[in-house]
Amino acid sequence: MMYMVMRRGFTSIADQTLLTVKAMVARGEYDQTLVFYKQRLHPSTPSAFHGIIPILPSVIKAASLAPSLHFGLQHHCLVLKMGFHSHLFISNSLISMYAKFSQVEAAVVVFDTMTHRDTITWSSLVNCYAQNEYGKQASEMVKEMYTAGFLPKPQLIASIISICGRSGNLRLGRQIHALVIADQRIKEKLESELEEGSVFLSTALLDMYLKCGDCLMAFRVFNRIKLKNHVSWTAMVSGCCGNGNYDVALHCFRAMLVEGVRPNRVTLLALIPACANLAGVKHAKELHGYAFRHGFESDFHFSAALVRFYGECHEAVSSAKLIFERMTQKDVVTWSTIIGIYSASGNCSEAIRIFREMQLEGVAPNSVTLLPIISACTNLSLPDHGRGAHGYALKSGLSLHVVIGNSLINMYSKCGCLMDSHQIFKEMHRRDFVSWSTLISAHGLHGQGKKALQLFGEMQERGIDIDAITFLAVLSACNHSGLVKEGQELFNDAVKDNKISLTMEHYACYIDLLGRSGKLQDACEIINTMPMKPSTRIWSSFVSACKVHGRLQFAEMLAHQLFKLEPGNAANYTLLSMVYAESSNWMGVEEVRAVMRERGLRKNYGFSQIEVENKS
Repeated sequence: MMYMVMRRGFTSIADQTLLTVKAMVARGEYDQTLVFYKQRLHPSTPSAFHGIIPILPSVIKAASLAPSLHFGLQHHCLVLKMGFHSHLFISNSLISMYAKFSQVEAAVVVFDTMTHRDTITWSSLVNCYAQNEYGKQASEMVKEMYTAGFLPKPQLIASIISICGRSGNLRLGRQIHALVIADQRIKEKLESELEEGSVFLSTALLDMYLKCGDCLMAFRVFNRIKLKNHVSWTAMVSGCCGNGNYDVALHCFRAMLVEGVRPNRVTLLALIPACANLAGVKHAKELHGYAFRHGFESDFHFSAALVRFYGECHEAVSSAKLIFERMTQKDVVTWSTIIGIYSASGNCSEAIRIFREMQLEGVAPNSVTLLPIISACTNLSLPDHGRGAHGYALKSGLSLHVVIGNSLINMYSKCGCLMDSHQIFKEMHRRDFVSWSTLISAHGLHGQGKKALQLFGEMQERGIDIDAITFLAVLSACNHSGLVKEGQELFNDAVKDNKISLTMEHYACYIDLLGRSGKLQDACEIINTMPMKPSTRIWSSFVSACKVHGRLQFAEMLAHQLFKLEPGNAANYTLLSMVYAESSNWMGVEEVRAVMRERGLRKNYGFSQIEVENKS
């Protein structure tokens, strides 16, 4: 009798200990659980190890979430040493632990050495594969599981369907969908869950079909969901945007509101691309208004997305600035976005000011931040500010990025510092074809066509691929330096090789080269034989060449053709006026000016900027 009382007492203590450990794990106290186990529970004698068997799964789970792989491995060794691996629930917990640590091979070894397996065992290994992006193996394991007579839970099927959606495997996704419908056991479980309000599996199917581009099937799945929640509606909105069906996405959003389902932040974020691709600012402002009324405007992610959207709409830059200034939380992405907006919109001085403010706020710029700043310095032709950005790139290690090096080469060359451009190029640890193209363009811009050709030749010798941009750079260098013969050879070789797809820009540059050198007949022949219709830029360049080389009647005739192509371009009228002036046809000059006044056309003036003592 005393023995039975003592046994019940020990059992109640063990149960109490198990409940304590489980409660600690449930509260997320993983490190504390491991400490508690080491200090209070770890047996001191081999005979006492059997008493901790019920606790081991919770301890192993705590080790996986702490995370402490070393602790988990120690317990796996203990399990093997004491022969506890025959306990199904312990081996299952080991598979889950290795899944958390991305130790897929170790999880497979545990699975393969198990003499008995249950649904949890199979599901644990499938989840291990799925969590670590082994999509094919996860799919195969589900097939084996089903063949072995174990029924996958709807949540497990949903995870496999999600893999099919991410990988674009529509065929396998359809097979699993067919299994869900054909197997009455799965169907009953699914219908039961739908009645309880869970739409996890149906939403996964919906998402898979949308990601694979089968919108019709997605709509069928969506319409059969009995109780649609914000997750299923959001998946529908996001999927329609992903497939370019922006009108349908907006319609779904409105239907969602009519059904009384309140959108969340994810829904609103998914809808922003639809606003960007439809009526632009109008729909975005409506969405912004809804967000403001329902308290989403204070959400960091939504505000950041709005800043980016408004910034891309040139007429709404002020709205982007207003939202940015009201944001209480700003990360490096948000700062980079607003700097990029100002730089792209031409307000380069403001971009530089915000860059300084960003640093004062203690936010460290990254390569994405630095690119628009270098671009702003280039546009303003401010080498001193550019050197400041260069200095920051060196100190922060960002100068090692190829894109930063390429931007600095371009910036220094356009600010008149060709030697600095060349030095940047020499110091780059890694160069791509853009690096070479930028330096070739830099030398061409400074009239050093021979050096540009030398670099082009060196680029070919090193086996670096020549693309259309590189070829345009070297052709422009020949044009700027008057290297007609070399330019002709390059162009003829490109036409013969047919490796580079020649665009309108290539033809415009080559025709300008021929026209400047007085080879008007050759230029005219190229215009007549080029595979695309000549642009107004080509005709304008050819008219200027005719004027310079005394072919005034021909220039006058072509200038009139330009009027038909671009009747609202004041530069064409100015060009004809100059042709008339060259031939002393002052009456014609006055007539052209009268037409320009009548049509309200004025030629845009050019402006230059210089910097003296750090002042523009």
